Amino acid sequence: METVLLVIHLLVAVALIAVILMQRSAQDGGGLMGGSGTMGGLFTARGSANLLSRTTAILATIFISLSLILGILAGQHHKQANLTEQIAPITKTETPPLKMPELPSVPEVPISR
Repeated sequence: METVLLVIHLLVAVALIAVILMQRSAQDGGGLMGGSGTMGGLFTARGSANLLSRTTAILATIFISLSLILGILAGQHHKQANLTEQIAPITKTETPPLKMPELPSVPEVPISR
């Protein structure tokens, strides 16, 4: 389960990077799409900007959600142990149960002279 979520998280991250790089920059209108600002003539400059903005928002939401889910899953597997046990785990050996000394059946009281 975690592996599948991690792979999806990686794919969403790569897609998010690609979508961000395709957007126009504020200074020169460049980006990876060039100065024309259109995506191969399929959209107008404004339409492609809206599409890329929405796609970025959706991918960012999915990325943050997956990050939270993976963090919660990792926290559930975390053991509560102190630092020394995490560095060098202590092996527990079985010790035999302690034998209680036999108590006298009648209490012994010292006799005074």
